[in-house]
Amino acid sequence: MTADGIVGEYLDLKREAEADLLAMQMGDFYEFFGEDAATVGDELDLKVSERASGGDSYEMAGVPVDDLDPYLKALVERGYRVAVADQHETDGGHERRVSRVVTPGTLVDPTSEAARYLATVVRAASAYGLAFLDVTTGRFHVTSVAGADAEAQALTELYRFAPTEVLPGPDLRGDDAFLDSVRERVDATLTLHATDDFAPGRARHTLREQFGGATEQVGVETDAAVQAAGAALAYVDATGVGVLASVTRLHAYTPDEHVTLDATTQRNLELTEPMTDRGVSLFETVDHTETSAGGRLLREWLARPIRRRAELDDRQAAVAALATDAMGRERLRDLLGDVYDLERLASRAVSGSLDAPGACRVRDTLGLVADLAEAVDSSPRLDDSAVATVFEGVDRAAVADLHAELDDALATDPPGTLTEGGLLAPGYDPELADVIEQHESAREWIDTLADRESEAHGLTHLSVDRNKTDGYYIQVGQSEADAAPDHYEGIKTLKNSERFTTPELREREREIIRLEERRGELEYELFQELRDRLADSADLLQRVGRALAELDVYCSLSAHAARNDWTRPELTDGDTLRVEAGRHPVVEQSVEFVPNDLHLDRDRRFLLVTGPNMSGKSTYMRQAALVTLLAQVGSFVPAEAAEVGLVDGIFTRVGALDELAQGRSTFMVEMGELANILHSATEESLVVLDEVGRGTATYDGISIAWAATEYFHNEVGAKTLFATHYHELTALADHLDRVANVHVAVDDAGDDVTFLRTVAEGPTDRSYGVHVAELAGVPDPVVSRAGTVLDRLRREKAIEARGSSSDGTVQTTFDLGRGEFTGGEKSGKQAADTASDTGIDADIETVLDDLRATDVNETSPVELMAAVQRWQEQLEE
Repeated sequence: MTADGIVGEYLDLKREAEADLLAMQMGDFYEFFGEDAATVGDELDLKVSERASGGDSYEMAGVPVDDLDPYLKALVERGYRVAVADQHETDGGHERRVSRVVTPGTLVDPTSEAARYLATVVRAASAYGLAFLDVTTGRFHVTSVAGADAEAQALTELYRFAPTEVLPGPDLRGDDAFLDSVRERVDATLTLHATDDFAPGRARHTLREQFGGATEQVGVETDAAVQAAGAALAYVDATGVGVLASVTRLHAYTPDEHVTLDATTQRNLELTEPMTDRGVSLFETVDHTETSAGGRLLREWLARPIRRRAELDDRQAAVAALATDAMGRERLRDLLGDVYDLERLASRAVSGSLDAPGACRVRDTLGLVADLAEAVDSSPRLDDSAVATVFEGVDRAAVADLHAELDDALATDPPGTLTEGGLLAPGYDPELADVIEQHESAREWIDTLADRESEAHGLTHLSVDRNKTDGYYIQVGQSEADAAPDHYEGIKTLKNSERFTTPELREREREIIRLEERRGELEYELFQELRDRLADSADLLQRVGRALAELDVYCSLSAHAARNDWTRPELTDGDTLRVEAGRHPVVEQSVEFVPNDLHLDRDRRFLLVTGPNMSGKSTYMRQAALVTLLAQVGSFVPAEAAEVGLVDGIFTRVGALDELAQGRSTFMVEMGELANILHSATEESLVVLDEVGRGTATYDGISIAWAATEYFHNEVGAKTLFATHYHELTALADHLDRVANVHVAVDDAGDDVTFLRTVAEGPTDRSYGVHVAELAGVPDPVVSRAGTVLDRLRREKAIEARGSSSDGTVQTTFDLGRGEFTGGEKSGKQAADTASDTGIDADIETVLDDLRATDVNETSPVELMAAVQRWQEQLEE
């Protein structure tokens, strides 16, 4: 075929696949041509060569057939859609056809342990439908959300599942604001898929084809959810990865089954990813799983805590039983250490990519089920817990039968390639056994040939060997070459020896090659049949895999609880959150942690937390959120005792997440997060707020914090912890009956300040900011000067502001303790409005700030006169 012919075929196949890149099989290599060759050369550091044929030249780069998968993975993870065209032999030669299109959401990667979700999101009327399909395990989750906050809920679900590829429905493709929000929250490739597959009628048909029955029978009821689910299945089918048969069950859920954790909260609490390079996530801290499937499930539980009380009680009972049975737990963990990922292996069997070593992993894992079940059954402490029922959904007889078949069929240590033989046990198939016997007999004739020929012809330097060029040959040392018998036929002369063959050796060689080819073909056929049976057993393998993952998570949580002295929390349907000697689950791993109590209930709903920077306020609030979250995972918690009323959501506004790159200031981000919480939280939620209002001017910050506190107290009613440096807010406890003050204690006796990290009742009266500056290494002159200014400011009890009116000048004072303007002839609000209307309030603030900061004893007369003149000019303006 000419260059035009090769490249033309290549481009035609690429257009057919609508792919970014095409890997086209040519014999033992997959080749990339033209611009694709240059792209993969740059991306993967492959050698790009230029070939010429018939006067035409073209660039090409290739990888061996057996090495394609890691290159595909690397390209897909860089966002490329890669088509694969395989070569098929025909009577007249061969032809090439696109067999699959690999995308970020359809990559079947046997080396990855993390979930790999493809997501579809559809907007229909005021509802959003979402589907999440992991092609590597067959897990399929579908939901829909509606109402005023439907878009926010949809984005939250996308963040929770962290898909690698997102397919927006037709109604969303022109919504740049929504798509930008998806890009901000999820590190995923956005792909436009065929509009027809999102049509309600076609989507319902696709679901019926996959699962049978009406969509309502599998739990998918809304049009939006049907469209999302159907489009996801159609896309996986269109890419040709061949894994749909592993999607045996659909899990339809509603978001209110789980605790609401928006993207900001998941990030702030560092549930699965730390916020800094040196940070440690909650998942990393509590993950002691032995299997990759167990690790995936634990990560899912942390990102999706549940509200179902009965299920939480079951999980807690399982953790409690294993925590008190150290020997039984370690026995299970030892066995789990040899378990492979059956969910992934089942998917590979369905897609036809499972090799013989993979089948051996299935065999070995199924062989451990009986031992694991026996270990569970033999421990009386596990009888009344969910551990005892973990294998209830598994047909153990079917597991034993499948294990026995695999054990009989597979070789002990088969090769990774499927066409060279050695995959199956000799006695598995009668015809195969006969071929193997003949092959071994022929090989034995070859293996003993050198001894027979040496003895028959008196040649001492004679050997028999084989290579790809010469086939089987007899090699005789040069010193004896002339004594070789007449029927020896010379085939090659070397420096120190001669190589010969004989008619009988050639006949035996042809027989061995024929038997090897027949053995390879027969074993491949038999292995394909065995793999098909594994694919037919995908549902069984997935059930076993999920049971093993659940058992692994129970063992992990119980091991962590036992090692770290965690306690089983009391779960209630009430409003109380009571923690005795609580600790932060991550921080306690690296420091000697000071435990603290926490108490919130119906009458004590809102805690104002004050104290210096670096004293532990944020840690105290985060640990409250994490204790609550862990309790609704089913885990034990880091405390001496805990009573946790179930919450419907956890919301946090912690730290400054500056998004200047998107044109949003820190304060704008802060206010956006606050607005989301004010709209989303309910009286059944837990809210953690850190320094609301600090990103703007003092007056504005205090006003916003004050108003937010009142709104949470009067309107939302959520259990709330609010850390603030605005000590004036602590007066709210005197006016709002469910607000209480706590503070982080400080020992300031003498000249030194010690942060005790103990939380005590009541407000603090100082921020110790100057001391924090000193601890941070601020130069002594700055610290000293700051102390002088601070002493003067402490003597001031109120902020004075002057404004003009038709009646003349009115003197007013803003009382930060009461949150209002007082004094003079006008009300506080009127005075504030007057100052604002005349446009001089900000100028007065500036003058007063300068005046307070001026030390008369340290300022020269000339500088003072200049300052007074400047202030007068500002006030006149």
